Amino acid sequence: FGYPQNSDTGVLKSFITQQGVRPVTREEQTNVTSAVTGQIGWRREGIKYRRNELFLDVIESVNLLMSQQGQVLSTHVAGRIVMKSYLSGMPECKFGINDKITVENRTKNQLESTNPNNNSTTNGSTYPSSTAAKTAIAIDDCQFHQCVKLSKFESEHSISFIPPDGEFELMRYRTTKDISLPFRVIPLVREIGRTKMEVKIVVKSNFKPTLIGQKIEIRIPTPPNTCDVQLLCMKGKAKHKSSENAIVWKMKRMGGMKESQLSAEIELLPNDKKKWNRPPISMNFEVPFAPSGFKVRYLKVFEHKLNYSDSDTIKWVRYIGKSGLYETRS
Repeated sequence: FGYPQNSDTGVLKSFITQQGVRPVTREEQTNVTSAVTGQIGWRREGIKYRRNELFLDVIESVNLLMSQQGQVLSTHVAGRIVMKSYLSGMPECKFGINDKITVENRTKNQLESTNPNNNSTTNGSTYPSSTAAKTAIAIDDCQFHQCVKLSKFESEHSISFIPPDGEFELMRYRTTKDISLPFRVIPLVREIGRTKMEVKIVVKSNFKPTLIGQKIEIRIPTPPNTCDVQLLCMKGKAKHKSSENAIVWKMKRMGGMKESQLSAEIELLPNDKKKWNRPPISMNFEVPFAPSGFKVRYLKVFEHKLNYSDSDTIKWVRYIGKSGLYETRS
């Protein structure tokens, strides 16, 4: 019955239909065989667009645990490079990242090893230099789509590939070094006897004044025996949600190098139970930069058969920094 030559869903979808079956010509049989057994298994031939466009998103999730005194207890960034490719023919793409990148050296065979999801993987500890800046990044481990040619990744800090059509994840990485924390939460909690608490929360943004943080939400836990909360915030809206035992403070936008403050007076019912252990304050946000310092230096597209060049392609690059588990102990 033969052997499967390609199991890529993007390619197989083009041969699966819900319409009635009609006789297949010899020419069509040849095209099917060529597409299935060809060297580029993740992209079919004959793709055409009126306008060639390429979208690249650098998406990073920042995870943080900070002490009440402002000491970073643990932090890491989980990053993804997501692309949307609307390019004709069989284009070759190339993009360069930070001038300096530190990844544990591997042999070619190790770099081209394949995981169960058919993605190439490199893992290793990193040792960033003392001069690490915005042009440098230390990557702890990274994972690539199978279309990526890894031969020049460590030597030239560039990634070459023939992209699948449509949306796909090109690269995934993780770093724990030299992370720019977008926000800092400074809590001050004062217990007044057993029936009252005073809470003051200061939020500071730690990025360029020209940038804007959005979708900001701070969740301040409250004791289960809370009976009344009086709130005052400088910016945004705050509300006590008794069903969630938390004060939820939301701000639509916040500029770089700014700060805002919330004050709360919490009335408590008398309680004979053991002392309440305060959970950490959590924060959600979105910022228009990569907290790890990941930078796209250039993005180029070449297609020799259809004779269109890099200058004929519309390219978009976007940076999105998001909160993962972003917590401050109170």
